[in-house]
Amino acid sequence: MLRQIMQLAQQENLTNGDYVFFYLDVFGESLRGDSARDAFKPWQESPGQDAGLREAFQMVLVITYYEPQNPEYQHFQTQLILRAKQKFGVQLNYSLMNLVAGCFYDGMLLYAMVLNETLREGGSKKNATHIIEKMRDRKFQGVTGLVSMDSNNDRDTDFNLWAMSDPKTGQYEVGASTRFPLAGGVFDVDDPSCEKTPLSMLAIVALGTGLTFVMFGISSFLIFRKLMLEKELASMLWRIRWDELQFGSPERYHKAAGSRLTLSLRGSSYGSLMTTHGKYQIFANTGHFKGNVVAIKHINKKRIELTRQVLFELKHMRDIQFNHLTRFIGACIDPPNICIITEYCPRGSLQDVLENESINLDWMFRYSLINDIVKGMAFLHNSIIGHHGSLKSSNCVVDSRFVLKITDYGLASFRSPSDNEDTHALYAKKLWTAPELLQKGHLPTPGMQKADVYSFGIIVQEVALRNGPFYIEGMDLSPKEIVQKVRNSQKPFFRPSIDIGVHTEELAVLMERCWAQEPAERPDFSQIKIFIRRFNKEGSTSILDNLLSRMEQYANNLEKLVEERTQAYLEEKRKAENLLYQILPHSVAEQLKRGETVRAEAFDSVTIYFSDIVGFTALSAESTPMQVVMLLNDLYTCFDAIIDNFDVYKVETIGDAYMVVSGLPVRNGKLHAREIVRMALALLEAVKTFKIRHRPNDQLHLRIGIHTGPVCAGVVGLKMPRYCLFGDTVNTASRMESNGQVLKIHVSSATKEVLDEFGCFELELRGDVEMKGKGKMRTYWLLGERKDP
Repeated sequence: MLRQIMQLAQQENLTNGDYVFFYLDVFGESLRGDSARDAFKPWQESPGQDAGLREAFQMVLVITYYEPQNPEYQHFQTQLILRAKQKFGVQLNYSLMNLVAGCFYDGMLLYAMVLNETLREGGSKKNATHIIEKMRDRKFQGVTGLVSMDSNNDRDTDFNLWAMSDPKTGQYEVGASTRFPLAGGVFDVDDPSCEKTPLSMLAIVALGTGLTFVMFGISSFLIFRKLMLEKELASMLWRIRWDELQFGSPERYHKAAGSRLTLSLRGSSYGSLMTTHGKYQIFANTGHFKGNVVAIKHINKKRIELTRQVLFELKHMRDIQFNHLTRFIGACIDPPNICIITEYCPRGSLQDVLENESINLDWMFRYSLINDIVKGMAFLHNSIIGHHGSLKSSNCVVDSRFVLKITDYGLASFRSPSDNEDTHALYAKKLWTAPELLQKGHLPTPGMQKADVYSFGIIVQEVALRNGPFYIEGMDLSPKEIVQKVRNSQKPFFRPSIDIGVHTEELAVLMERCWAQEPAERPDFSQIKIFIRRFNKEGSTSILDNLLSRMEQYANNLEKLVEERTQAYLEEKRKAENLLYQILPHSVAEQLKRGETVRAEAFDSVTIYFSDIVGFTALSAESTPMQVVMLLNDLYTCFDAIIDNFDVYKVETIGDAYMVVSGLPVRNGKLHAREIVRMALALLEAVKTFKIRHRPNDQLHLRIGIHTGPVCAGVVGLKMPRYCLFGDTVNTASRMESNGQVLKIHVSSATKEVLDEFGCFELELRGDVEMKGKGKMRTYWLLGERKDP
């Protein structure tokens, strides 16, 4: 080539300012014009040669093919290299020679496009003349970029124009990328249009002045832009002070251990916070900022160093606005409350929605959620952030309109590093992580994007089967075992189960492509978007129809859920009322339910029953605590079943003591004495046949005392309120019991006087008995009741 340039320079008498075009065919050579540099190595290796040779090289302009830079061509080139190795065993390199295959591919696309049009018009595929005519002057977007055919059915080709940038080093650089026809690879250097036209001095001055103003304007704009950027970074518009966040009442909020962070526990208003295991789910830590509910993510760091990199990350987060990404509101860097504040989505995460069996998700709904993830990730990959890095169903959140949004993206240096502990929770978070990320820990941005596609494939399987992340039919593995099998990457590669009986075959193909072992085999999100639109039948419906379908689905689920919750509420209300009626008299409980204050009330005449077990202390000493509890529970369960047949109210049980009253809170005239003594007779008969579980041969020695008189009654306390009786009648009834005898009913004279009015009870005079604090009192034994008075 050196000799060719010298000969051409001598033949044409080239002078300074003249140029010679050299067309360099680089197919088979290395990429991006390295062959152009190699062609002039003689000059670079011998920089000391004469001036004529240097001037000759300065006149040379080298033309090479322009390599497409669009993502479609890059993906095509990757697939070409991969398939050549897999199917034919040929090892190709990333080279400009791959452009040949791309051009052939575009040629086949053009032929298929024209052939389809011909067949639709009723033409024949054998009519080659008609097909060729339809190719003329056609333009379409091919894998190598815009394909433009001229009237001769030649394609307009893009070229790079190389010129020497530094005469000292002989370095060649691309001077321009242009498109022009190339006729047999020969350029006519004698074309009159190439002749130089001398410029006047005025034109030169005007041109120089114009260039100066343009350069000044560009410089001013760049300087202004730089100053505005620095001003924005310094102003820290993203910063939120801790005292600017507001929190609610203590009943709905809790205090985080070890910090001043007080956050509310908010769950999805679409479903209950109560899970099937009876535990509360915490979907997000929330607070209020400028009147709006916000989600707060606490960062486990003592302090944040605001480096320039962190400031740029925060600025980029604040600049990003997209419907399917949670909006970044700001960050708090006030120690110890370092946190990230983002938009709050009240429906919880996608994982929460999928695990909530009360939410019925049809396939239109599921495709809509999947499509939302694809839109959000496609935007994120094309943004300055570039990738997510930790995509999982727990950081795909759902707002009040059931629109899915992606959160926990960006701010890589701001967030806490991953925990290195060998815990179940740590491995559970890695179920969505790609194998290459498990092995290396971090990858360049293109590799992280492919790792996001793998995570998306796991989420799609989670949405399709609703069996949790990485569900494997017939296997019950721990998260640690799953992660280790994925990290090992041994064939056959370990992946989740696919059930075509539940979802479509197309969705199974998408999942398998997304979690392919080789990152290059995984599609990007722009391709996934087209793939989902192709087999999603709902994709053709309008946005309004889709929104209405979502709202209808939400309304149906909500009606069903409200009905279920109402029935559950009524059942719990009934249970609570029954429990309240067991603790308090019915009339008193009704007053408390109405919010009324229960006032203490005096009763002129009631009858009180006391009983205890003689020898209970010795029996307890010879029994275990569990046996004592079982004894009392059996005895009082038997007693409680009996007293339900009488107009009485059980006041309390203290150890082996049992206290019952009749005549309050609802007065019953003088029937209270009759009801109490009938109850006492029934209890005495029951205790004679009562069997002790751990001592079946022993007989319980029950001692009973009854007295009639006035009392005062009322509710005491707010927590565990008790309906208590006060007055001398209570003490006298207790003395009647303590001075009685085993398996007998001791009755006071006041009670006998009331019983005599009924004329059906048999009593026997015991005599005068000395009562502590009462002196001598005449008492009686109740023997029984005559059936025919």
